Amino acid sequence: MNVADAMTPREDVVVVELPGTRDDVLEYLQERGFSSVPVVKRTDEGEEYRGLVSREELIERPDEDQLAVLMRDVPTVTADASVVEAARLMFDSGTRRVPVVDGVLEGIITVTDVVHAIARGEVDLDVTAGEIATRDVNTTYTETPLPVAERELYYANVPYAVCLDDEGSMAGILTEVDIIEVARVVEGEDDTGDSVAGQDDEWMWEGIKAVGNRYIPTRNVEIPAEPVSTFMSGDLVTVPKSKPAVEVAQAMITEDIEQIPLVTGDQLVGIVRDIDLLEALE
Repeated sequence: MNVADAMTPREDVVVVELPGTRDDVLEYLQERGFSSVPVVKRTDEGEEYRGLVSREELIERPDEDQLAVLMRDVPTVTADASVVEAARLMFDSGTRRVPVVDGVLEGIITVTDVVHAIARGEVDLDVTAGEIATRDVNTTYTETPLPVAERELYYANVPYAVCLDDEGSMAGILTEVDIIEVARVVEGEDDTGDSVAGQDDEWMWEGIKAVGNRYIPTRNVEIPAEPVSTFMSGDLVTVPKSKPAVEVAQAMITEDIEQIPLVTGDQLVGIVRDIDLLEALE
């Protein structure tokens, strides 16, 4: 199966244009649950593909507003490449969306597109959930403040946390999407003390007389301080070790989720992520 058979074609791809701001991207990420959005620029010769901007850049660089600075280069693939090649590229580069580029942006193929192909049996994957699951599971406590949980996801470098209750049992799951949906970009002021140059300083950038403290405008991502239990998904979908990977893919598509806890009885023993399905294709 080729990328052309699985990708979303350019006419259906949501993009943001240069010049632009973080707010342009945040709108799409919040409303549509995307992990990243392609960036293009209009020129006299037509449209040029420039890069991607993702959830991570918005959270990690809250003071940066310009789209041109927030975007990053990612590997691209051509429409005639195989889906397995695209899957390997996504897994190796740690990106969930790969632009399909041949001179111009022709479309985009995502982790979800590959999972769809697996679920439909268009790509062979003859393994079980237990064979591909990740045994290291990121967890958080249901009463952890959401800003702390966001940092836990960031430092663990995963897009989810299984939420545990007072008994240490699974109570829900929190994802990056849950956090992005309630994050808000706010204006603020940072006190800089007297470190800003004054009118008489030779190294000053602007003619500002130093009188009292200085303030510089900042932009921050504000995350509600309520506990994780307020924002997590409480309806947990789980799979046993014996579940075929194709059925795991089907469950991910049906439930619109990216990871499913692996259980033995009621005991959490691992997690199957959509990227685990991609890794197993090879």
